[in-house]
Order: sequence, then C-alpha cells, then structure tokens
Amino acid sequence: MSTASNGNTVKVHYTGVLSDGAQFDSSVGREPLEFTIGEGNVIPGFEQAVVGMAAGESKSVIIPAGDAYGERQEALVHRFPRDQIPDEIELSEGLPLQAQGPDGQVVHFVVAAFDAETVTLDANHPLAGQDLTFQIELLGVA
Repeated sequence: MSTASNGNTVKVHYTGVLSDGAQFDSSVGREPLEFTIGEGNVIPGFEQAVVGMAAGESKSVIIPAGDAYGERQEALVHRFPRDQIPDEIELSEGLPLQAQGPDGQVVHFVVAAFDAETVTLDANHPLAGQDLTFQIELLGVA
C-alpha cells in the first residue's frame, strides 16, 4: 500500500475545529479535497500531516498557528478616515471588504471597528493566530 509523499495528488476528507471545539470547516458531505503535496495549495501543517498516510487511514492532528494561517500581525490592522470608505457601503463589524493594492493585487479586509470618524480594517486571515485541529481521512493517493 503506497503512502502519500511529495508530488502525490491526494484526496482527503477533513473536519477542522478551533481550540474551543467550534467547527470552522469540513469537506464531509461535499466532494473531498484534492491537492498535490508540495505545491503549497493548502496550509503547510495540513500538507505535512498528510505525508506518510496510507489510503484509508485517518488521524487527528493539531496544527500550530505558525503552520496554519500564521500569527496575527498588528501591522495588517489599519485605521482610515471614515470618508475614505464609499457612502454606499453599510458598515458593520465583521463585514468583509476588498480593495486593490498598489501592485494591482486584491487585498481582503474585515471591518474590525468603526465610528463616525474612523474605520479599522483588519487584513489578517480570520484564523490567523489560532491553533487548528483537523480530523483527516486519506481517501486516495495518485
């Protein structure tokens, strides 16, 4: 029986939970996640967890924040004058927004706070700074 290694394309079912037990994502009931190990299409800790698994094997793994979505970076939290946000946008905490960066790349933000004068936007991934637990079932290795 072959085990998953760098360069293999794998199919997995997974369920991800936070340290408080809240589920944040799952492929159960959907198509399995398919990716090629070593291409960097999933978080590093998830990819590393699959390496060495055999088809049909299941395991639970805790992925520290640094191997998941990284640590929170306060440098990615910015305050802007309220008048720099278009009037037609009805602000609420947690509202996802996007803008085009100077290099043309789309930057995703979440409204962290706002008042009549300022808006605080957070470009950290919503799961940044959190250790994640995944239940992984390897369905196939190609």
